[in-house]
Order: sequence, then C-alpha cells, then structure tokens
Amino acid sequence: MIDAELIQQCADPSLKVEIVQKFIEEAGGADHLTVTVRAGERIILVPKPSTEDEAMQLIRRNLGQSIVRVGVTQYPAGLGIQDISELNPDLLDSCKNIGMGTALFAKVYRIVTKWYGAPAQEAFEDAIFAYRTGWFEGRQVFYEPDPGETPQPAQQGGEAMEQGEYTATDDSSPSERPFSEEDPNKAGIRIDLSGISSNNKE
Repeated sequence: MIDAELIQQCADPSLKVEIVQKFIEEAGGADHLTVTVRAGERIILVPKPSTEDEAMQLIRRNLGQSIVRVGVTQYPAGLGIQDISELNPDLLDSCKNIGMGTALFAKVYRIVTKWYGAPAQEAFEDAIFAYRTGWFEGRQVFYEPDPGETPQPAQQGGEAMEQGEYTATDDSSPSERPFSEEDPNKAGIRIDLSGISSNNKE
C-alpha cells in the first residue's frame, strides 16, 4: 500500500487519502516502474523493467501501437502528446505519477458522479472502470470536459499517441473520431468502393 504521507504530499487535493488509496489499490501498478501494455482487452506480456531507462525504452517501443499504462497509478503514457519525443520521465517518478494519475482520476470521478446525479459507491466503481478503459457511456472519458471546471472548446490535438484507447471494451459503438490528415494514427478504416460495378441496376 502506498504511504499515506506520500499521498498527502503528491495526490490531487480534491480527493481524500482513503479514496486515493482505494484507487491505487484497484487500478494502480505494483511500483513506479510498472509498465502495462494492452491490445484491446488483451495484456501483452513484456519484460519487467528494472531501471527507468529500461522502462522508458519499453514505453517508446509500444506507444502508438498499443495502450501503455505507467507507474503507480497506471497513467496513460500517451495522453496529451503528439510524438514519442514528448515523453517525460516524470511518468516514472512516484510522486509526479501520483499527482498526474489522481488528477486524471478525479476528473473521471467527477464526470461519473455527475452522470449518477450524486456520489454513490457505484459511481466510484464505474469511475475505476472508466479510468482503466478510457471509456464511459460510449465516450472517451479522458477527453471529456471536466464538469468541475468551465468547459473549454474541444481540441483536436494531443490525442495521437493514445491510439490504443480508441478501442471500446464493451458492446458500445462510439462514432469514429474525426479524420485528421496531419496524423495518420487518427485515421479510421477506409474502403475504396470505386471499383464496384453499377451494371447490375435494373
């Protein structure tokens, strides 16, 4: 269990220590070097890094192709960046990882709680699930506006490297993300129908 003093020092102040401890217990990693790689719901077995350099190499090797979660809070490594060169080693610092992860979870928790209409045990459990998957009610929850803040206009940037998050883990079928010519990772499947003959019309 993460030390309560470290949580008080590093975690998002909007969350109680008990909430953070429960969050890390259910959604977090074993330590600051934990790197989890997923393809959809399938976990890809990767060697456990023993140093920060090894962990960063593992993240760079998989980012953009799979979902990569990092550190104590299993923070989504590609969230908000456009290029691998923007990766920050702060992801592997326990205190900074707790700060980033709990701030993101706090936002998700507020979104889910607002949907429920009031705080509830079910809201916390659904917030944990939404944090793990990146989805809530058919929406990519990390990119939803924070109901605790003034909603800002949706931005198209900062989503490229979290490509793996765009695979829904339930039966929902969210609409395709807007196609961006600047970023091929955002392109959905395109099918060329121009070769289909129209001679079979009656």
